[in-house]
Amino acid sequence: MEKPIIEVRNLKKAFEEKEILRGVDLNLFRGENIGVLGKSGTGKSGLTKCIVRLIEPDAGEITVFGEDMINLNDKQLNDIRKKVGYLFQGGALYDSMSVRENLEFPIRRTQMSADKQEVENLIEQALRSVGLLDAIEKMPAELSGGMKKRIGLARALILKPEIILYDEPTTGLDPVTSGEISELILKVQEEYNASSIIITHDMKCAKITTNKIKILSEGFFVAEGTYDELSHSKDKEIRDYFL
Repeated sequence: MEKPIIEVRNLKKAFEEKEILRGVDLNLFRGENIGVLGKSGTGKSGLTKCIVRLIEPDAGEITVFGEDMINLNDKQLNDIRKKVGYLFQGGALYDSMSVRENLEFPIRRTQMSADKQEVENLIEQALRSVGLLDAIEKMPAELSGGMKKRIGLARALILKPEIILYDEPTTGLDPVTSGEISELILKVQEEYNASSIIITHDMKCAKITTNKIKILSEGFFVAEGTYDELSHSKDKEIRDYFL
């Protein structure tokens, strides 16, 4: 039987005495895109950050590629993180660096032995994947919101990750650009054979990109299914997400 590449069991996390995650379970299988829906402040972003230990969970178990994330040392943790791309909400580009330098940064941090031509090839391939090779010398201030998202995705792809975590990939974008980013997420899934968790409020994005959707409420996942299954749920609270 196939094992998940991410397993989360009974995950709990509180911020300043407010319990956000109260016992979350999740399996992500290879080649799968899971969408996570929920109202603002329900802990969706906290979930993905706990998975790669950008924040520390209070309790629970997290396994990525069969490794116990909670008990890894810093070196072991960084070895796992090389296989996981993370697209932050705003793209999280370094304002003082050009697009080229933003993409070069993770390579230099993880592949110090890479020569100049290898680095250039990786940068160009990632930018071609998101259709922005011509922006290679631009600064973040010169980029539109949609371009920043694409460059952020290119940076997430630069080390050819097996898993990508998307935190609100279409937030703040116009409907046309949101659709383009959603189609790009599908393209990345196919080209890189990547598995993804997609945190989103954008129902069009969820419909286009996901194989399965989980709904987070009151610290727990309260529903799971395909877009069509959940949109026809008999539970009005679940169905309301899809109106």
